[in-house]
Formats: sequence, C-alpha cells, structure tokens
Amino acid sequence: MTPWLHIVGIGEDGLDGLTPATRTIVEAAEIIIGGDRHHNLSANVTAKRVAWPSPFDALIETLKSFKGKRVVVLATGDPLWFSVGARIGRAIPANEITYHPQLSAFQLAAARMGWSMADLETLTVHGRPVEQMIAFIQPDVRLLILTTGSDTPSQIARFLSERGYGQSRMTVLSSMGGADEKRFDGIAETWNQAVPAFNTLAVECIAAPDAALLPRVPGLADELFESDGTMTKREVRAVTVAKLMPMRGALLWDVGCGSGSVAIEWMRAARYTSAIGIEPRADRRAMAAHNALALGVPKLELLDGTAPDQLDGLAAPDAIFIGGGLTRDVFTACWSALRPLGRLVANGVTLETQALLLALHAEHGGELVQIAVSRATPVGTLTGMKPLMPVTQWSLIKR
Repeated sequence: MTPWLHIVGIGEDGLDGLTPATRTIVEAAEIIIGGDRHHNLSANVTAKRVAWPSPFDALIETLKSFKGKRVVVLATGDPLWFSVGARIGRAIPANEITYHPQLSAFQLAAARMGWSMADLETLTVHGRPVEQMIAFIQPDVRLLILTTGSDTPSQIARFLSERGYGQSRMTVLSSMGGADEKRFDGIAETWNQAVPAFNTLAVECIAAPDAALLPRVPGLADELFESDGTMTKREVRAVTVAKLMPMRGALLWDVGCGSGSVAIEWMRAARYTSAIGIEPRADRRAMAAHNALALGVPKLELLDGTAPDQLDGLAAPDAIFIGGGLTRDVFTACWSALRPLGRLVANGVTLETQALLLALHAEHGGELVQIAVSRATPVGTLTGMKPLMPVTQWSLIKR
C-alpha cells in the first residue's frame, strides 16, 4: 500500500528548513492538519487547513475521514520524539504513514548548550504534570525538558531549590532556529526570568552538601514518605521492588497500598511505568497522593476499595504487590488477572498471614523467604541493635 498520510516535522525556519522532497509533499498536499503555529510556518501552501480537533482524542477519526486524499500532519521537530507521530502510529497502520523528521528541540538545545545527547536525560512535561521531573533531580545530571508554558521554568526552579539544588544552572531556549530565537540564563534559587510560552529548558543539576539524594533504585529513606507508621520499611521495600522487577511501560497493582511507598518506588525505578493503588482508607490514600507528588510520580492512580472486589475491570498488570489484606480469594483473583511472565510478591508479618503464605507456596511454588532487619538504637550511653518485625515474603513468576 502506498502511504496516504505524511507526518512532517517542521522547525522555526518553516518550509525553507525542509528537504526538497519533503517540501514537495507539503506543497502538494490537499489537506494540512496542525496547530496555528504550524500553519503559520507553512502559510504559502494552498491546501485545506484543519486545526487540531477538540478534544484532541478526535484526531484519529478526523485523519481517517480524509483517507484517499493527500494528507499532511505538521508537527514540531521530530514527530516520533514526545510528539503526535507516536500517537497516530498506534492507531493507523505503519504502512499507511510516512514520517519526515526534522531536528528536534532536544537536538537543537543540546547543540546550543554544547552537551552530548548521550550524557543527558530528555523528558517532557508538556501537557503533563510538572512534578514528574522531580524523579530526575540528581547530582551532576543534565536535563532537557519540553515545558508546558512560560510558568514551567519557575515551577522547576522551586522544585530544585526545595531539594537542595538551588545552585543548578538553568537555560530557557525559545524559537530555536528562527529569526526570533532567544536565550535566558540563571540559577534555580534566584530564577525570575519572564520567558515565552513555547520553550525548552536545560538544567544542570548542582547539589548542595545537604541536598536530597533520591536515586531511582529502590530503598528511599522512610523519612521521605508521609505515613502512619504502617508502610513497608526501607530495607524490605528495596527487596520487594527488586522482586517486582520494574520494566519500561509496565503496570503494577499495589493491593493495600497504604502510603504508597512500594508503588512510588516502582514508578521511579523505570521510565513510563504505571501503578494502581487499592486502599480503603481515605487518610492513607491522601498520604499516598502527597508522597507521589513529592517524589515525582504524580500519575499514581489511587482507588477506594478492597480486593478482590475492586480489581474487576482493571487493566491486566505486569506485577502485583499484596502488602495487606491477603486472603486466598485475593490471591486467586490477582493470580488470574496477572499477565504471562508477571511477578507477584506478597508480604506478611502475622502468624495467620505467614501460614497462608506457606500453604500457597506449597501449592504454587515460587520463593519463600523471611526478611529480618535490625537497626542501631541507643541503649543508655551505648548502642544496640533493635530488631524490626520479621517479614515473610512470597514471590513467584507466572509462567
């Protein structure tokens, strides 16, 4: 099949920046779809102009209605890098589309900064919660961020300053490659620049001696989480998340999520992971929501209810953690819903839960371990080791 849909990346230099072949395709189009900015950049082309539909989810049906015509979608930079091309490609067969990439904002920004693309993190908060960039704040890391608008750099400056990265260098770049290109430089703790709404932000994270250390590997300090004391503790949490095996794009069910510590560490550990927390207590859901925002995973979904009833209709998970409320019925429902190669981890501290874990292990196999942790604590003028409650942990993979 000859592709009928062309998705063209365009920069601030408009048609002049396209290759001759791509420019010919745009000039020959019968229908051009894009935002106001894209239409202005291709103003000399005589074609029917279509704006992004509202709601944006209607885009696919709009495109399909034009099948059989010469259709061009204009996007900024590389259509497959945090852009509309990937969304269209999930709904329309690849053999019906031709992509024409232009230099992305990330590539242009890296060139302006003199940074190696291989040595930095690229992320977008455009149309997404700005808090999700918090998970990337680490010493000496360089970030390139597609922003939501003119206020985004100030929000990010505040996130940096609150975590001890106030000396981080920030640069806002706008209209890169065009006649109106501008650059704004500053540091996070004194950032007060008024910048254009459409911009790309470069951040060089510089940590103070007392800066928060928030690695993406599991095992964050307990003190970083708001809780009522019932959450999975640091050492056990690190083992738990490791056995859940976070992978790019994977979904976790956190059954009895409490303050959300396991789900939050899961989402921080690999890019584009997601998690659904099931928790009947409103106060604990509120704590989990607060923790998710503070630690950079604002997309944690929290549901009011208990398993197994609340599990009906949820997307099939790649991993399930049962941190509370384990019963045979809960296990059966979870195991049935788990995708092939999915990982299930259940923790228990009571004798009754341990007995159930022992029985389930005998029936289904997997790995049964007991995790015993002691922490140093003052004993008068000396120091002793105070044990935490041992945790029995059962884990297995669905084959």
